[in-house]
Order: sequence, then C-alpha cells, then structure tokens
Amino acid sequence: MAGRIAHLFLKEGRALPMRSLPAVTAIAGKGLQGDAAFGRDRRQVLLVGLSTLRDFDLQPGALRENMTLTGMVLDDLAEGTLLEIGEAVLEIIGDCEPCGQMDDLRPGLREAIRGHRGKLARVTRSGDIRVGDAVHSQAPPSAA
Repeated sequence: MAGRIAHLFLKEGRALPMRSLPAVTAIAGKGLQGDAAFGRDRRQVLLVGLSTLRDFDLQPGALRENMTLTGMVLDDLAEGTLLEIGEAVLEIIGDCEPCGQMDDLRPGLREAIRGHRGKLARVTRSGDIRVGDAVHSQAPPSAA
C-alpha cells in the first residue's frame, strides 16, 4: 500500500495552534524536531488520513496530527508496520485514542471518531520528510 504526505504540522504546545510546514526533520527515537512531543518514548508522531478528515468534515491539522496522508487507509495498518516516508522510517505503535479536545472541536466528536483518530508512530530512522513525499508501508513480520 502506498500513499503521499498531504500536510505536515508541528504542535508547539498544548492547545496552541498547529504550525503547517513544507518539511520536517524526524529524529530516530525522539520524534519530529521542534514538536511538543519530541523526546517522548511512545507518542512521537500522529498520522491521520485525509479521508478521515473529510468523513468528519474537519480541516487538516484539526485532529492535532503531525502528518496528513492521502491514498492510504490508516485504520488497516497493524502495530509494527513500517512506513518509509522521504528519508525517514516510522513504526506504527497503535491507535490514537480520542481525547477531550475532540469535543472542543465538535460536541460528540470524541465518541464518534473513536477507532478513526489516526495512528501513533515512533521514528526508527532519521531523515527529512516533505509534503508530497511518497509513503510506502511494509507489514510487520507475522507471528509464528
């Protein structure tokens, strides 16, 4: 499955507006340089599908995602899936559970978007990522 990066964002702090950028730098084990989540072990990058935003009538960045992807169904990506994006590689670590900020966007959105808020990932190979970069996925090895 292949897709593309439609939008890139950094969050500079809790409840601060998302900053749209043409490129970001991913650092292995740390996340996206300049993002509020930089240095966290688990929640380093949030990926959301453009189709999800359209389904819920939301603008890119509204779900506080770092990357908006097109051409991929993120809900289908299993934990451990590797995503090669630009020069970097990210590993899917799980679903992003909706928080109370979702209901600030629209009452009832937190429950409505459960299971579709996007995927959390960690950076496993450093590199630059740009809007328009291809996204190639590699399924995790099967458990024997």
